[in-house]
Amino acid sequence: MSVTVKAVSKALPEFWRSTAEILPFLDIWLKGQDDRFIRKVKKIFESAAVDKRYSIMSPEEVFSDLSFEERNNIYVREGIKLGAKCLETALEKANWQAQDLDYIITVSCTGIMIPSLDAYLINLLKLRQDIVRLPVTEMGCAAGVSGMIYAKNFLKANPGKRAAVVAVESPTATFQLNDFSMANIVSAAIFGDGAACVLLSSNEEDSGPEILAEEMYHFYDAEEMMGFKLTNSGLQMVLDVAVPETIANHFSDIIHPFLSKNGLDINNINHLIFHPGGKKIIQIVEELLGQLGKNIDETKEVLRLYGNMSSATVLYVLERIMDKKPLPGEKGLMLSFGPGFSAQRILLQW
Repeated sequence: MSVTVKAVSKALPEFWRSTAEILPFLDIWLKGQDDRFIRKVKKIFESAAVDKRYSIMSPEEVFSDLSFEERNNIYVREGIKLGAKCLETALEKANWQAQDLDYIITVSCTGIMIPSLDAYLINLLKLRQDIVRLPVTEMGCAAGVSGMIYAKNFLKANPGKRAAVVAVESPTATFQLNDFSMANIVSAAIFGDGAACVLLSSNEEDSGPEILAEEMYHFYDAEEMMGFKLTNSGLQMVLDVAVPETIANHFSDIIHPFLSKNGLDINNINHLIFHPGGKKIIQIVEELLGQLGKNIDETKEVLRLYGNMSSATVLYVLERIMDKKPLPGEKGLMLSFGPGFSAQRILLQW
C-alpha cells in the first residue's frame, strides 16, 4: 500500500509590494535612526534575493503601531480566507469533493487561534463531521513537511483514505515596530505571507508521486537558534546568525544517511524540493549541492517571487516541480528546517 501526493495548490493575500516600493516605508519606520544604520537596513532588503512580498495587511498597517490583539485578529480573519481558498483549489485540482477527506492537518506558527484553523475549514467547506483533525502550531518553517509526514503515517495505517495538509502563514503579522534588532530586520526583509495545501492519498484510485520514505533530524542543544518569543507586543522573531553555518555543518549527516537507508545517493535524485529559508541558507546549500552536480533553481525562484512564507513555502516549490510533470521513476527530495532545531525530509518517486 502506497501513499501518494495527489495535488498541491497555493493562495496569496491581496496586498503585495516590490522591494523598491517597500524602501520608502523603511524611511518612515527608521526615522531618527543613524544614517549609516538606515543604509545598512536598506541594503539588507535590497540584497535579500526577494523581489516582492505578499501580505495580509497593507504596508501602512504593517509599519503601524497596531497592537498584538489587532494584528492577531487580522491574522485570524485573513488566515481563514486563505486556508479555505487553497483547500478549495486543491480539491478542484484533484477532482475530489470536500466530503472525500478523512484527515485534515493545519499548520501555522505566525499567530494564535483557538479553535484552530481546521475547525473553521470543516464548517466553511462542510467537511465530514467525523473527519480527523490535527493542528500543528509550533514547528515553524519545517511544518509543511512535518504535516506531510504526519499525514503519510495516518494514511499508511488507514488504506483507502485521503488527507489534506493546509499551511497558512503571516510573518508580517509578527513584525515588531519598536524592535530594531537584526533578527527583526532580517525577518522583515526575507519573509512574506501565503498559504498552500497538499492533498495526499492511500486510495489506490489516486495517482501522483509516492512517498517512499520520511524522516526527521533533530539538532542537539540548538533550541535557541530559531523561533518566536511571546512578548507583550506580539511574537518576536528569534533568528541566530549561526543558522546557515549550523545547517552546513550538519548537511552531510542530514542528506546522505537518509538516502543510503533507501538504497540511494544524491545522484539518484532528480528534483530537489528545498525550503527557501533565505539567501544565505540558499547560497550555502547551493554550493554544497552544486559540488554534487545538483541545483535548487526552483527554490531560488520561489524566494524571489514570494519571500519565505514559513511552513507554506516548501509546498510552493513542490507545486512548481509537480507542474513540470516529472517522468515516471524520477525521484525528489523534500527538505525543510525549523525551530528545535530540526530538519524534515521526504523522499518522493513519480
